[in-house]
Amino acid sequence: MKEFRFRILVILGAIALSIYLLYPTYADYNNNIYVEEQLAQIKDNILNADPNISISQMDQRLSLKEDSIRTSDPSYRENREKRIKLGLDLQGGMYLVMEVNTARLVERLARDADPTFKEILAATEAEAKVSDLDLVSILARRFQEKGIRLSRYFGTIRQEDSEIIDQLQEQESDAVNRAIEIINNRVNQYGVSEPSIQKQGARRIIVELPGIAKEEEAKRLLQGRALLEFKMVKDADFAIPIMNRIDEILASSANIEVSNNETESTGVSSIVDDSSSTDQLSPEEFEKQHPFYSIALINPQSPYADAFVKETDKAKVLNFLNRMEVKNAIPDNVEFIFGAKPEIVQDGENIYRLYLVNKQAELSGGVITDAQSTLNPQTSAPIVTFQMNSEGAREWARITGSNIDKRLAIVLDGVIYSAPNINGKILGGSSQIEGIGNLDEAKLMEIVLKAGALPAPIDIIEERTVGPSLGQDSVSQGFNSLLIGFVIVAIFMIFYYKKGGNIADFGLFFTIMIILGVLAGFSATLTLPGIAGIVLTMGMAVDANVLIYERIREELATGKTAKAAVESGYANSYSAIFDSNITTFFTGIILYQFGSGPVQGFALTLMIGIVASLFSALVLTRLFFDIMVAKGIKINVG
Repeated sequence: MKEFRFRILVILGAIALSIYLLYPTYADYNNNIYVEEQLAQIKDNILNADPNISISQMDQRLSLKEDSIRTSDPSYRENREKRIKLGLDLQGGMYLVMEVNTARLVERLARDADPTFKEILAATEAEAKVSDLDLVSILARRFQEKGIRLSRYFGTIRQEDSEIIDQLQEQESDAVNRAIEIINNRVNQYGVSEPSIQKQGARRIIVELPGIAKEEEAKRLLQGRALLEFKMVKDADFAIPIMNRIDEILASSANIEVSNNETESTGVSSIVDDSSSTDQLSPEEFEKQHPFYSIALINPQSPYADAFVKETDKAKVLNFLNRMEVKNAIPDNVEFIFGAKPEIVQDGENIYRLYLVNKQAELSGGVITDAQSTLNPQTSAPIVTFQMNSEGAREWARITGSNIDKRLAIVLDGVIYSAPNINGKILGGSSQIEGIGNLDEAKLMEIVLKAGALPAPIDIIEERTVGPSLGQDSVSQGFNSLLIGFVIVAIFMIFYYKKGGNIADFGLFFTIMIILGVLAGFSATLTLPGIAGIVLTMGMAVDANVLIYERIREELATGKTAKAAVESGYANSYSAIFDSNITTFFTGIILYQFGSGPVQGFALTLMIGIVASLFSALVLTRLFFDIMVAKGIKINVG
């Protein structure tokens, strides 16, 4: 047995390594069963305590309990990270087709975009939606049809159209590539296992997110522009007269006679201060006379002019502010922006704060070099701290130093997360964002800020969700096919090759275990086409055994000894085995290199299976035959 020691150790080592790599998958499977049992018990307890609980409330409470169970033991997360990853078709998830809105990019690059330019761009955008051509080519053609040179809006007057087109096409392509890179960074930091992000055509991006649980959060992650701006909040002395004027215009447009009384310098609305003139009005009369203040309430005890709006009235307020006569009453250098999160909840309804801020940002988020989500040690509220580069730190010190005792709004993607009061000059460029709902949202904001801003808006044009139940059906059917294929092949080998068939079946089991172990060890993803690759590998694995056994049978028929027959059988089978497996392996490489998604999954498992089956047929089964020959056991290959 000493001459077999090395091969025995190699085989035992491969088996031990495969078991070690597959153990997290087994442990995660048991953990999931345990969690499901606990959640079922908790659900029954909740229903017994509150039979009228709504579905959304039940889902929310169960989600919190599940998070608590999974975070209580670090091994849960470790096993889940090291298990065999399942593709979108096996565990469910999201499939998104996204399109980079390069029209907005071109519009931003344009110089003096007049109505003619906007009209041409709108027609170009509409045509681009149904065309495979890039947007710049369509835009250039439409400008040529109108007899307008591109240098009217882009580049310099001395540049030819062809030169400008090349520059714009390069920027358009770069925007799509940068969007893919940024999305990839965000998804990787978010923690999605084995996402698939691919470019399709000129502007589209295909995103597959296996196992994603919070779909809306994922879409926010992918579409978030990460446009961070710092804007000064206007004082009450400036804001209140504007709100009064808006209220008067809205009342006048409804053909209601309103009083012209207005407090110019007190810094608070006459509606707020002179309560005696409004207490006599019924709610209906007040709404008619003061349409704006009936839904945008101001706290008379506050030194600020922020309005408070119910969530159900936000759309109405925005509609008011978008009226042309109201826009004309608002100075061009200011704008109204809502807070990101409700300030309070009153009578079960969320109340949002409405700010009046400078339209021009004091500083943008492009100066941010790092971001970190954490808990405020004093209040335990989630916050995001961020660090600026040297240029941003200098500007930040100047801004905060010249606006002490004023409020600075932190605006991310068009909503205000907080508007802290500047108590003093801030040096070093380190600051924080408050007013965040929970740690998940803080983490999401951290990822978006760190990964960078998208070069252009991204629209989701197709969305498909594969439910966990459908994924579980696919898993069951896939593994059933694997099991059935294994059993049929195993029975045939035992029936046809007797004792040699048993050895081949053990080698087949070893091959499958090696494949799954390698998938787990390299964090590869198992998909339905991957399972098909494993099934095909089983056929190829026994094919090598069939070639060897037939050669051994022929050698025994000529009267050779068992030892000579085994040696000749293996030696004479090598060329056929290597030829078939190497050509198939190269085919797998080509499929993996030039294929995508499912094709790559099939090719990967096929290539791993070929290597494992060769090791099994040429090393494992050969060891069994050599031991049988050494011990004088009769060789039986049918």
